[in-house]
This record gives sequence, structure tokens and C-alpha cells, in this order.
Amino acid sequence: MKRQVPGLADTARDSRPEVPDGIFLVRVDRAQFRWHAHKPFYVLRLSVLEPRSLAGHPIVGRLYCTQKAKWKLGWFLRDFLYDPELLAHEQVDEKALPGLRSVVKITHTVLNGISLINLDGFAPASQWEELSTVPVSSASGSSSDSNPAEASR
Repeated sequence: MKRQVPGLADTARDSRPEVPDGIFLVRVDRAQFRWHAHKPFYVLRLSVLEPRSLAGHPIVGRLYCTQKAKWKLGWFLRDFLYDPELLAHEQVDEKALPGLRSVVKITHTVLNGISLINLDGFAPASQWEELSTVPVSSASGSSSDSNPAEASR
């Protein structure tokens, strides 16, 4: 037997609009370390600051802490202007991360039917004006390991 349940389709949709692929000025809202035997990682919750049309939208992604992925964690910490003294002592203080701002390039990947956000690149917040004028198509056409700020350095 089939029953009509008005409004059911609306509950099945994601109530938050998805942030598209692109380059955004963001602020760290929360960072939490998650231990995993093979791939420990940080879960990052970022809030979009710019462009204004997407301000306040969350971006949730992972940064892995494996030997092969430490370069990306270091890049993230450097471009978000993390405390250089803590970095020199190879320490990540989760309480020191909220409030830090930077530019981030994101793309989406679907893996086993789950949409995941890739944190593809970072740049200091001071480069937002320059990077925000880059067309999204050329920004997302670069390789996933490239730094969107490399062209300006």
C-alpha cells in the first residue's frame, strides 16, 4: 500500500545550500583532531566570509596528518597565520585555530555516493582581493595540489 505524505520530499533534501567549487575567504570556526589508526586527521569547520553572497555558509573538510599529507597541514597552518612558535615546536593547539582567516580553494568529490569537500589550496587572507578576481573556471581548472597563490609569488 502506498500513502501520500505531503511535505515528505522537503525533509529528504539538504536544508543547507551547498557551497560551490571555488575560492573563498574563510574563518576557522572549529578544529578537532580525530584519531584513526591509519589516517589521523583534523575536522575543520570553516565559515565563508567572502564572497558576501555566501557569507556564513559552513565548509566542513578534513586535513590528514599522515606522513604523506603533513605538507598540506603545514601549508594550511602557515597561510592561516598560525602561531609560528607553536609551529616551530611542532604543536597544533586546537584552541588557537578558531578565528584564523585565510583564502581556501575547495572542490567537491563524490565517493561511494557521499559528497566530500576537498581543501585544495590555501593563501594568506591578504591575497583575497587579488585571488577573488580570478574566474572560478580557471581557478578550478588547476591541479588539486597547486597553490592558488603560487602565481603571485
